[in-house]
Amino acid sequence: MSQKIRGMILYSVQEHQLVEADYSVTRLLQAARAKGVEMTVVTPSQFEMVVTRADRKSILVDDQPVLLPDFVLPRLGANTSYYAFSVLRQLEHLGVYIANDAKAVYSVKDKLAMYQLLSNSRLSTPKTMLAKYPINASTVEREIGFPLIIKNVSGMQGSGIYLCDSKDKFEDVIELIYSNNDKANIILQEFVKTSYGKDIRVFVVGGKVMGSMIRTSNGSFKSNFSKGGSVSPFEMTPEVEWLATDVAKLFNLDIAGVDLLFDEHGYKVCEANSAPGFKGLERVTGKIIAEGIIDYILVKMGASIE
Repeated sequence: MSQKIRGMILYSVQEHQLVEADYSVTRLLQAARAKGVEMTVVTPSQFEMVVTRADRKSILVDDQPVLLPDFVLPRLGANTSYYAFSVLRQLEHLGVYIANDAKAVYSVKDKLAMYQLLSNSRLSTPKTMLAKYPINASTVEREIGFPLIIKNVSGMQGSGIYLCDSKDKFEDVIELIYSNNDKANIILQEFVKTSYGKDIRVFVVGGKVMGSMIRTSNGSFKSNFSKGGSVSPFEMTPEVEWLATDVAKLFNLDIAGVDLLFDEHGYKVCEANSAPGFKGLERVTGKIIAEGIIDYILVKMGASIE
């Protein structure tokens, strides 16, 4: 590499705080440094947002001026806060390449907005509706049916997702949710029984599929690897490849984890993730996902790769 490239990973903890659970960030650090990239991990709170600052060549990190990075890799996903979005937008204004940018991250953080966009694209997705309190269970039964899935509008790694198998249980769960938070934003979604406890995770980088796997639960209807599920290789098909790359393109995601459900007539798009983990994928496929992400970023910036 003829010119030193500087990169930052925007994450919830700093490098010295990384633990085994932060596998993907650790791997990205290793891959970048092996390719001669000067890489650091920074949290949103370390940035000072002085938006009127005249100096457009540096930013304030830990109250000290730091040269602008050449690129930033956000790894916060659905946990991206308002302040983190502000940091990303400010860096974009200063000409820093962001993979994925703030608009793309936000487009999949809000799950209702995500499903609205998916629906408008005519891609096959589970029936979805936004809950409002008080909610008419008979309307839900007519429009969605039971069993159904209850989801937080913003959530990740299987958190905030519940399977409700009857009208009575649904009313009890809704009452509990809103008694604890009368401003809770939740969505209700069709339960795709043919995909109970299993789905497909497709990892897309730069519009190309880098790898895919089947995730299977350990008895739960949720198949997330981070929740203890198992993974196995998935033999790519043209339909799955088309669906995954179309979803990534729809949300303008440079890096995407696209989750597909097994449907009676093919597949349904479950959701897209802007900061997908890849520990299970690297383990089961033997592919070097972290190196592929760094190579893509370097090529996107016009740098040579090794």
